[in-house]
Amino acid sequence: MRIASLLLAFLVTTQVVSAADRPNIVWILSEDNSKHYLKLFDENGAETPRIAELAKNGLVFDHAFSCSPVCSVARTTLMTSIYAPRLGTQYHRKIRPVRMPDDWQMFPALLRSAGYYTSNNSKTDYNTASSQGVWDESSKKASWKKRPSTDTPFFHMQSHGQSHESSLHFTKKQIAPKKLTHDPATVSVEPRHPDTKLFRYTNAYYRDRMQVIDGIVGGVVDDLRKAGVLEDTFIFYFGDHGGVLPGSKGYLREVGLHVPLVVRIPENWRKRVAAPVGSRVDGFVSFVDFGPTVLNLASVDVPNYVDGKPFLGEDTSLAEVNQRQETFGYADRFDEKYDLVRSLRKGRWKYIRNYQAIYPDGLRNNYRYRMLAYQEWRDLHAAGKLSPVQSAFFESKPVEELYDLESDPWEQTNLANAEEHRGVLTDMRDRLTERVKGLPDLSFYPESVLVEDAAENPIPFGQNHAKEIGELIDVANLSLQPFTEAEEQLQTALASQNPWKRYWALMVCSTFGDDAASLIETARKLTRDSNLLVRLRAAEFLGVIQKDDPRPTIRRILQESQSPVVNLIVLNTVVFLEDYCGYDFALTNESIPVQSSEVKRRTEYLVD
Repeated sequence: MRIASLLLAFLVTTQVVSAADRPNIVWILSEDNSKHYLKLFDENGAETPRIAELAKNGLVFDHAFSCSPVCSVARTTLMTSIYAPRLGTQYHRKIRPVRMPDDWQMFPALLRSAGYYTSNNSKTDYNTASSQGVWDESSKKASWKKRPSTDTPFFHMQSHGQSHESSLHFTKKQIAPKKLTHDPATVSVEPRHPDTKLFRYTNAYYRDRMQVIDGIVGGVVDDLRKAGVLEDTFIFYFGDHGGVLPGSKGYLREVGLHVPLVVRIPENWRKRVAAPVGSRVDGFVSFVDFGPTVLNLASVDVPNYVDGKPFLGEDTSLAEVNQRQETFGYADRFDEKYDLVRSLRKGRWKYIRNYQAIYPDGLRNNYRYRMLAYQEWRDLHAAGKLSPVQSAFFESKPVEELYDLESDPWEQTNLANAEEHRGVLTDMRDRLTERVKGLPDLSFYPESVLVEDAAENPIPFGQNHAKEIGELIDVANLSLQPFTEAEEQLQTALASQNPWKRYWALMVCSTFGDDAASLIETARKLTRDSNLLVRLRAAEFLGVIQKDDPRPTIRRILQESQSPVVNLIVLNTVVFLEDYCGYDFALTNESIPVQSSEVKRRTEYLVD
């Protein structure tokens, strides 16, 4: 047993705290919904009277954000209070769970060591290895009611999947008999979506799901009231990330990150919150801040290794919180679909950096395309029946995006090339680059490297490789320059002894496309590189610009590879080249000797 676990067990069994000394805290999470579906936050949302009741007795946070737009990454960030690309927990789903340093703990474990009863009902979905001492009970039967004594303070977390993406996986046959509370004819449809009967129905149906969530929230409040502990209990209601209509879950748009957050302030602990009940908080808070906030409310020291800071509790002022204006977002692999995107919001401005810009957002993901609305969106694009704004989802992305959310809340008009906003763009770009270097961001190595070399010690690995990661980011950022200015540095990177500099330089070449034609001969040589993933990126570049057939090189890589993670990265390229560049790989299961559950998701789609 690890030393930290033994110490934690000792503290839990020896420290006794009375409920009169500490407040109780309850978290109620609804899965996969952004703030856009509740009228409390958006005029086009559903009426949620029980959640609004919480707001009357508490605070509404108008700028609360998940750091990631997908479950496992968002929830790991919530529980660790650490940015996922720093910890190596940024991939959904985990191929190999990573380990936190021995003396680092998820925040409920710190509550337990302070005498709290901690319970979770019941979703975990963490990308970290299991650690002891987090929960007294985590199961579908877990409840704060099971605490050993009415004198024991509790932290209880419960998640509700009635709003999950899967709730929209209905069939065409199931649509007709459904009676909805919300009229599809009157709902609002996001501008990026086609205004069709199916999209209207899906919007209306999802707003109905939010009213189901509202009833669940009300039930929790009623239980606390009946038990006589309501006015001793802080209640947090929030979405576990954004979603869930097409183009939200999995993407760094506001609909993927901007979540509803309401905190009910109990009567007996109002002195601990420096804001009047019934008010709205304008400052930015994100998932790395939630754990520190709970610890602060419980008068438990916040450890210095976390990335967040409290937004409620002692020594936290409303004026200071309202001055917070930044939030950081990340999106990497979503099931079998790879991408690498980072975002930074500062006040009204939203900056998105697409490090693998050639991949369309609409690149195939099997689970995502179970939704009829996704299928219709894709089919209408193939038929040429979408507007440019609606079609953008299925096209290669710009390297960087800049939006003024005050005038453009749906992120339709990219201002990255607008001369009048050059200063804002440069500032946001520099701030984001500083963020990813400062973590340091482990995603600048392929996931196969992290699985093989960093899963047991991601934090020390990142620190030991911080200089190299910074250099890889500099290579990746060559795509921000005109090719004529970047060419010499790209040539240097392509000739580097460091395979990951060669890897990133080739991805930059793909982003430049035909502009990088002067580097074709170098890329051809690199299709025989000693590193399989460098070969892949060279073949991908040559395939994108239609100069060489990438298929022979990629088939050889699949035959030589001994890593299912390498194969998964390769198959992401195969899907892109098949669906968007016109190549037919005609793969069979025998073409991919080394497989895994994630690789099989790709082969289900690719193999005839």
